[in-house]
Amino acid sequence: MPDPSAHPGEPHYVTRSNWLRAAVLGANDGIVSVSSLIVGVAAADASQSAVIIAGVAGLSAGAMSMAAGEYVSVSSQSDIERVDIEREACALKDFPKEELAELAEIYVKRGLSAENAQIVAKELTEHDALGAHVRDELGITEDQSANPMQAAFTSGVTFSIAAAIPLMAAWLAPATSIIHVVLFVTVLALAALGALGAKAGAAPLLRPTLRVVGWGVFAMVVTAGIGWLFGVSF
Repeated sequence: MPDPSAHPGEPHYVTRSNWLRAAVLGANDGIVSVSSLIVGVAAADASQSAVIIAGVAGLSAGAMSMAAGEYVSVSSQSDIERVDIEREACALKDFPKEELAELAEIYVKRGLSAENAQIVAKELTEHDALGAHVRDELGITEDQSANPMQAAFTSGVTFSIAAAIPLMAAWLAPATSIIHVVLFVTVLALAALGALGAKAGAAPLLRPTLRVVGWGVFAMVVTAGIGWLFGVSF
């Protein structure tokens, strides 16, 4: 269990939220999607080589899709942030008194007296007016602002690494036991992912691990159910 205290000079775990979210998303999707693909192909009585080829194709396409999807979605967030910052800069130029009053009101709502709020707002405005409004009015900080390239790279790499786990399991498993081996390895990989994500975020291990395993298994059960509905049995 990590030390819950935050001593001066030690980074807070919340600063990891952007890359950790992308990493867990990419890894989880890599494990579940490629494992489900391998199981589906193997259930159709395909040869082991066909299963491996399908897995490699799923890994390659999935990694590119995850990276591109993360880049596009986080870029949209970044665009929104940039537009709001530009609007705030214009407002500070055109309506400085109104913006100062708005900043002071924010501090009043956070617990400062009106007098102290006015002093703080004035001093912060003189130091860095735009930075104060971006941080305290828009809620955008440097540590948590959108970073499209970081999200794309993290998600693509973790997808590839995680997707390689069920793929390797299918490659090493006996041809007659691919499905069972891949399912077993997938559950273990999901449990490890949940535990690693929890540890990176300094959270208790049990709940995140159960969450990742539970939703991953649910996704695979749905995939198996669809296969069963279309007459694929394993």
